[in-house]
Amino acid sequence: MNPEVNAPVCGCDTPATCDQPVVAKKETTVPEGAERTKSQRVFVPLVDIVEKDQQLTLVADLPGVDESGIDIAIEKNVLTIRGRISHAVPAGFQLRYEEYGVGDYERSFMLPNDIDRESIQASMKDGVLRVSLPKVKQATTRRVPVVAG
Repeated sequence: MNPEVNAPVCGCDTPATCDQPVVAKKETTVPEGAERTKSQRVFVPLVDIVEKDQQLTLVADLPGVDESGIDIAIEKNVLTIRGRISHAVPAGFQLRYEEYGVGDYERSFMLPNDIDRESIQASMKDGVLRVSLPKVKQATTRRVPVVAG
């Protein structure tokens, strides 16, 4: 077995003793009774979600996608991220073998009720999408003065 070929792709400097799992891209499934309108594959992007006091931040890996290929939609309580890739074989060449599966990305999330949907922001850099989901400011108790009259 050639260790260079089967080494984990985790970024550590000791691949022979690495305990980080190698994560393969997962292709989405089409719901029963539905069909895809494009023949290109669609993958589920890997996502981390971190929480602070005032917001959630969603970090999604979308290699090969730039900001013009991102579509983020909110419908009802569902946030859907779609990333489109333009994959072209260079002119004069024909693809003979491909290990890295190329395709679009799509993933949906149920939003909790405490997210301020009007203040959601997103940024894209080097194939990493960051979506800031600010929480609604909690209503504070306020005394209403009563006047005679």
